[in-house]
Amino acid sequence: LLVPKIINGGIAGIIGVSCVFPLDLVKTRLQNQQIGPNGECQYKSMLDCFRKTYRAEGYFGMYRGSAVNIVLITPEKAIKLAANDFFRHHLRTSSGVLPLGREMAAGGLAGLFQIIVTTPMELLKIQLQDAGRVVTKEGGVAIPRQTALGITMDLLRTKGIFGLYKGVGATAFRDVSFSVVYFPLFAHLNALGPRKKDGSGDAVFWCSLLAGIGAGATSAFVVNPFDVVKTRLQLLKRAEGERSYTGITDAFVSTLKNEGITAFFRGAACRMIVIAPLFGIAQMVYFLGVAETLMGIKKS
Repeated sequence: LLVPKIINGGIAGIIGVSCVFPLDLVKTRLQNQQIGPNGECQYKSMLDCFRKTYRAEGYFGMYRGSAVNIVLITPEKAIKLAANDFFRHHLRTSSGVLPLGREMAAGGLAGLFQIIVTTPMELLKIQLQDAGRVVTKEGGVAIPRQTALGITMDLLRTKGIFGLYKGVGATAFRDVSFSVVYFPLFAHLNALGPRKKDGSGDAVFWCSLLAGIGAGATSAFVVNPFDVVKTRLQLLKRAEGERSYTGITDAFVSTLKNEGITAFFRGAACRMIVIAPLFGIAQMVYFLGVAETLMGIKKS
């Protein structure tokens, strides 16, 4: 049944985001900072960024942009998880087997579908998360009050609906490649663990949790270069002197030329720490069948 899968995906996303959002904010700021010609940087490490952000903006500053993420993570995770199940089911061979190539195709298609929601969600989240970094780099103290609704209305007024899809190409690169790696890897890791004793054939909850953590961390590291490019392309307001980019190719070439290959893995550790528990929690909740229990439906 599709409805319980969508509800499970939404619940999983909300719980996961609420747990790891401060780390996601740090990841965004680390990826957006540009190293100066003499190696100067605003944040020296993940811990340094966390400390400076907390000191300048307080506890609630660490959750800047979380509201839009929590609201939109429900359809995003619902689409991603339910679409993967849908495509895995329909891409099986006549004998019921799902070869690795088709597993990857199912994951990639799920990632492609989710960008409908992911792109505007990431765009809005990044503006709110990065506002403090831009202000402090320019010597300011007061963080301007911004809301997701205000940014949305301004983009719609000036650029139309396509304004919300700035960086959609880079988002597609990241999400499709992530899903191509993540879903087959998760499925194989999840299949290694012990099964429940209820005869359903499902893995025990802690196995789904660990499989989600392992697959999420691996996939996050592999696609981090795409995430860096996406994050930079979606930034609307930059600090004085920071470079802007005309597209994906320009962002890749310019970043490589000016900052070196290591720039593409900036925030990778932070992103792995964010994605691993986020997907571990999401998969555990998804497979626990919370929605089926609430709706009184037998889990299929």
